[in-house]
Amino acid sequence: MADQGLNFDNPLFKQFAFYSGVVIVKTMSMSVLTALNRIGKSVYANPEDCAIGKAMDRNCKPTLTDPTVERIRRCHLNDLENVIPFFLIGLLYVSSGPNPATALMYFRIFTGCRLLHTVAYLCKVPQPSRALLFGGGLVVSLCMAFDVIRKAC
Repeated sequence: MADQGLNFDNPLFKQFAFYSGVVIVKTMSMSVLTALNRIGKSVYANPEDCAIGKAMDRNCKPTLTDPTVERIRRCHLNDLENVIPFFLIGLLYVSSGPNPATALMYFRIFTGCRLLHTVAYLCKVPQPSRALLFGGGLVVSLCMAFDVIRKAC
């Protein structure tokens, strides 16, 4: 039987680590994108941040209403709500000895859904595209969770 540990001797864990790494880096990049947009537009959430970039103006007032910055932030929050559960349940799922083909399919679907969800969110693609992509990722996480719960009983 193949190694089911959470280490790189387990081929399934290596795949999980790769796809998790992709969505985690994508999620982290949303912070950078938010910051770059705040600096580029001189739109800051806190008074002390007004000293950054072009906002050396002492009349700078914090704002939480810039549509572009807020769209990026909402996309980032959506990532946090989905990527963290996927990662946590994925660790349990990989250690439960799932079917490798099914597991790899789950990892790929989740990653594809999250990447495309971000494109749909930031490019303002009409609904239901974003909802379907969100749902696809959610279904994957739920399937893995139910499998873990079933095996743990």
